[in-house]
Amino acid sequence: MAFFRGGTGEGSFEHIVARSVGMLSDARHSFDLATLALLTDADPATVAQDIRDTDQRINEAEIALRSELVVHVSVQGNADIGSVLGFTLLLKKIERIGDQAKNILELAENGVNLADSPEIDELLAGRQEASDLFNEAAQLLNFADAADEAIDAYAERVNTITANLQDEIDGFMTSERPGREVVPLAIYYRYLRRVAANLLGVVRASVEQVPSAGAVSGFDDHGVDRDDRED
Repeated sequence: MAFFRGGTGEGSFEHIVARSVGMLSDARHSFDLATLALLTDADPATVAQDIRDTDQRINEAEIALRSELVVHVSVQGNADIGSVLGFTLLLKKIERIGDQAKNILELAENGVNLADSPEIDELLAGRQEASDLFNEAAQLLNFADAADEAIDAYAERVNTITANLQDEIDGFMTSERPGREVVPLAIYYRYLRRVAANLLGVVRASVEQVPSAGAVSGFDDHGVDRDDRED
């Protein structure tokens, strides 16, 4: 991530990095609360306002930081354009993660509760695994000299998670279980898959000034589920 910290003279992006990590922490907070409402007997009403307030804070931070980046380009010219474009992409991905957390909350608000699902142990383990991915992404983003090996290991883990989630979704298509059971699971897994893919996108955007084709099979160049662009 060294190119985010460099720039031209006054072009250091340490402030943007710090604010981005803060946004990622907010997104994790929303995700943890939303999945708590969906996967346990917690009342969604007890966390709904917190999640929406946090989502608003993420959106406002994205707008403010994008404005700062525009000003940076207007002052510094095109010397740091690669870094600025990378940050613009990164900020959008974090904003999308906040949206996915809100989507999970809305599942719970619409009466879906998976606490009694036969897969509940697997679902809770997957929730923790995804939550841990937030922390690892923040560490990689906040560490200017993160090793390529650490980034590659993170990408490999996310690729495995998203592939497994897609396998589960595909399995629900032909399941003989009632639709009232498998449809909510399929929707939740799709949101979870998008969260994981966008987290990888955050890490990718922080190390690549130019997208690299085929970063994740089934996703765009920076690991975002292509379906994400439909919402």
